[in-house]
Amino acid sequence: MKPTLRTLRVLLPALALLGMGAEAAASTLNQNVSWTIDRSGTSTKYRLVAYGDSIYAGYNGSTTNAAKYSAPTVDAEYLSALWNADIESVRRTKSGAIASDVYNNKIVAEKSYMQASTTRVVTFEMCGNDGLQARSAFKSQTGTCDYSGLNTALSNCKTYVAQAMDFINANAYSGVKVKIISNLHYPGYAADNVQSSCKDSTTGATVNMRDTFLPYLAKMNYWMCEYARQKGFKCADNFAQFMGADYDSNGDGQIDSDGLAYVLGESESNYVTRITSTLKSTIRDANTHYVSSSSSYDYIQSDDTHPTYTGGTVTAGLFGGTTGSGAPRYTSFTNGKNPIWNQYGHERMGWAVSTSNPSAP
Repeated sequence: MKPTLRTLRVLLPALALLGMGAEAAASTLNQNVSWTIDRSGTSTKYRLVAYGDSIYAGYNGSTTNAAKYSAPTVDAEYLSALWNADIESVRRTKSGAIASDVYNNKIVAEKSYMQASTTRVVTFEMCGNDGLQARSAFKSQTGTCDYSGLNTALSNCKTYVAQAMDFINANAYSGVKVKIISNLHYPGYAADNVQSSCKDSTTGATVNMRDTFLPYLAKMNYWMCEYARQKGFKCADNFAQFMGADYDSNGDGQIDSDGLAYVLGESESNYVTRITSTLKSTIRDANTHYVSSSSSYDYIQSDDTHPTYTGGTVTAGLFGGTTGSGAPRYTSFTNGKNPIWNQYGHERMGWAVSTSNPSAP
């Protein structure tokens, strides 16, 4: 049905406002998609439910479409092959949502999606926008640096991650096999290597913004994985997968992406020290993710925030969301990896989520 002139008069100002930038565009944009991996030779279907913000949404700067193969649907493809079944990937996402918004208006308000009897996997991500908003506010400061916004973002992240896990544990279908949280990569890691406009109250000097933000991000990521350990979830460590090379660049005997990963049961201080000091030299901007010493791929879109993807787009945004199905791109996986598992941000994240997949539904 063609839009009427009156409809266009209403929508065009909204489109103009939403197109002003990635963070502005994402402020109130629901991007819900249901896409089924339709595997030949089977009619059995299970569901994966993903809650989150623009990352799981597959946001690409558009107000009307998103990546078809964002991380949850990439994982659905892995599940389809592993279980020889059709997998419905249900993404209930809101681009630009802070953690409280994801918790209240997606996980809690839309709990029915994870209560369906076909649900076997529930995954979520949050806190990225809490961090982005706090970072933007800090960058705009002059005079004496005020760290309270960064501390609030960290506190809110911890609060709502824990509440989300407790709610999912209490409300998801009893037959769910695995629950997974995805932690945060550091968008703009290279761009943040500059001095602030504000001055620290103790030293009287400006601060390096990357050195200021990294410990906060590390603490957010630590508690996502630590709460996962405490509450029966798995943790897909996207920080390690995005920010560390897939070879041993510093000669310490371990692949960089493995070295940066959260270690089950470690203390917060150990993790933060490892990320911000011991192995900091191995952290690289995800715009240049090295899969070997001589080969790299770009994991971040031109907005320097959202993961890259392949496989086309689906309607998701102002005009509603797609409900559809399609054959899997790949039907078998060598060593549990598709041929492009390390070439795009969403492919890498989807693979990271898939490493927790149970062998049977």
